[in-house]
Amino acid sequence: MPIALDFFVRYGYLVVFLWILTEQLGIPIPSAPLLLAAGTLSATHKLHLVLILGSALLGSLIADSVWYVFGQRYGAVVVRLVCRLTLESSACVRRTEGYFARRGPAALLVAKFIPGLGTVAAPIAGQIGMGYARFLLFDAGGILLWSFTVTVGGRFFGDILKRNPGALSWTGHFAVILFVLLLLAVLVWRMLQRRAFLQSVRMARLEPRELKRMMDAGQPVFIVDLRHPLDYLPDPRTLPGALSLTPDKLVEQSGRIPRNQEVVLFCTCPSEATAAKMALTLRGMGIHRVRPLRGGYDEWKKLGYPLVDIQSETVPAA
Repeated sequence: MPIALDFFVRYGYLVVFLWILTEQLGIPIPSAPLLLAAGTLSATHKLHLVLILGSALLGSLIADSVWYVFGQRYGAVVVRLVCRLTLESSACVRRTEGYFARRGPAALLVAKFIPGLGTVAAPIAGQIGMGYARFLLFDAGGILLWSFTVTVGGRFFGDILKRNPGALSWTGHFAVILFVLLLLAVLVWRMLQRRAFLQSVRMARLEPRELKRMMDAGQPVFIVDLRHPLDYLPDPRTLPGALSLTPDKLVEQSGRIPRNQEVVLFCTCPSEATAAKMALTLRGMGIHRVRPLRGGYDEWKKLGYPLVDIQSETVPAA
């Protein structure tokens, strides 16, 4: 048996625990390939399925509890920090807030299945004041559902290999190489997705000083605040003339958005993610003069530009 494989068989439960703990603390090292490998070994009775799941549960619960406490204490600041750590930061804040808004605590049952949401769900649960016991119950359920699904996938693959001793022997010799290749493939795929998205953002975004110049000159500008209501809690203000609309409401009322003036979208997401995504969506609906604001609300506020109280959530008739 190769040395690396022998090491994993001896210390597999500890490796699973530490790996998933590290990933859930925000380091972007995908754990699905590891659980698949552990599941494959469970088919040959070198590891036990129940102990694999227990290790995954413990590691994830510890990390999630840490983020829950931080989210409870520091709110949106921690949520944005967690999103910056993940390779899926381009959409994780808005997606997770949307899941919580629609499903409440049940969102924790599916969060681990969606890249970027697994880590950020915990601080958002703390931010919205969910009770810890309730959080623990739903979070544990989601962790077990996710880890069981992935591990059983590996177990199924292991059962197939058991029927072919030659393939099982070959896989055993090259297991480490296969695992590394699978891990690298996941990382490269995520990084390419993120790179493509960020490139589209950089090409389209509007500088705050340019928007300020347009406003000072009296140029008609249609400004939309896409932040989630949770983001208003620490500072219930917005840009002058901005309408506060969730992405869903903006799409619903897209027919009333003026086509003859600039449309500017902003949020507080890393890399203007939500604003950029909605800009692309509106362009696909025929609204071409639309751009995300670079730095969003935080950059506008940092520059000392004027802010006003939150306004209407309805697009006025054209």
